[in-house]
Amino acid sequence: MLCVDFETLLTDYIEGVVGPETNRQMAEHAMKCPLCHETLSAVKSTVAACRVAAVPEPSRELDARILQKTFPDTAMTCEEFEEFLTDYLDGFLPAHLYHRWERHAALCERCTELPGEVVRSIGACYTYISEEKPLPAGLHEKIMQATLGTSTPQEIKAPWTARTASRFRLWLDPIITPQLASVATMILVAVLVLTNTVSADGSISGVYDAGLALAERTGAQSQMLPASLQEINDNREQTPPAPPAQKQNGDQHKDSAGGGKADNNGHKNR
Repeated sequence: MLCVDFETLLTDYIEGVVGPETNRQMAEHAMKCPLCHETLSAVKSTVAACRVAAVPEPSRELDARILQKTFPDTAMTCEEFEEFLTDYLDGFLPAHLYHRWERHAALCERCTELPGEVVRSIGACYTYISEEKPLPAGLHEKIMQATLGTSTPQEIKAPWTARTASRFRLWLDPIITPQLASVATMILVAVLVLTNTVSADGSISGVYDAGLALAERTGAQSQMLPASLQEINDNREQTPPAPPAQKQNGDQHKDSAGGGKADNNGHKNR
């Protein structure tokens, strides 16, 4: 057996998956060839050490590099990384963009330190926010130049409709204001009168309570009225009607007349 064949079958020989004849040839070659014997001893020692040693933790870049090699379409550019930086720090970045963003941060040397720098800058802003800084010279002129195109202040007039409406309101104020004042005075006097006459304690809530009590009494009286009317009708039905006074007088006259006739007849008979 040649050394090349020995190195090719070395792994199978260590794992014990070769045939009996090949196993015998591998053993004889290892005993005869010092170089192959040393290689066999080194491989066995390495395999034994790997079986005993703990599994090392993969680095952060390993996962990102594997995904970058297998799925190159999911890679993120530096411009996209900076665009999504604020959403990442605020916690609003979706899951599919979140993992792409972290992979880019792990692999790109230019963008790796960017999140830390932004966080430190925000912290510095919150630290020195209470310290008011003086405005730089020429800041107002620069702002006006950038926004208006000129550093000279210009008078800006409102539209003619707005100016007309403002003047119209100025004319109406002397007319409307006294009327509103008189109405407000009448309302105030009415409230004072009600609170002093109707309310028991002189407050608006007392007026409200008195109104509720009056409404309750009115409701109770309205409920008692049909019952009293029904009682009067029942008494009227039970009492018989009295005879007319004229009829009784007429009957008395007839009785007296009949008595007189009877007396006259008696005198005649006698």
